Amino acid sequence: MKNIVAIVGSADLNSANHKLLLYLKKITERYFNLVIYEGLRSLPHFDPQLSISNPPDSIIAFRQMIENADGVIISTPEYVFSLPSGLKNAIEWSVATIIFTRKPLGIVTASASGEKAHEELQLIMETLGATFNSGTTLLIQGIKGKVSEENLVEDNPTKIALTEFALALNLLIEKHL
Repeated sequence: MKNIVAIVGSADLNSANHKLLLYLKKITERYFNLVIYEGLRSLPHFDPQLSISNPPDSIIAFRQMIENADGVIISTPEYVFSLPSGLKNAIEWSVATIIFTRKPLGIVTASASGEKAHEELQLIMETLGATFNSGTTLLIQGIKGKVSEENLVEDNPTKIALTEFALALNLLIEKHL
């Protein structure tokens, strides 16, 4: 079993991105131990003076969780053509480390449009040295009509895309183990 940390980019626990991660957890339970990290809103604001020499306990735990994982999935909406502030904050706490260097990564951007946030997150994670490819990146536009209130992915093309994404991530992780 591969240990995967899945980060919800939205602070809303009822978000479509959270629902997508619940769906991924369900369809990958045979080969992933997928843990959904829902604590972005509890992380302190980034402080570069504390980042290296005296990071808060919550940041140490966040970093260790990523470092110990075989792979990471980030699933995020787009807010005002960019990343949500909580996700950006968590990533900033990681810049002074090497926790994402060569870490297999899956990126899902699910929003109304999502193009700008999807590009931005790929650029940021490439800069941090994460390992991903076209198969482990997925842009899902018009997400509100593709998931239900009952945490179900209802759209068949989205289900297929998520299955292919999970298989590609599994392959990428196997190459790095």
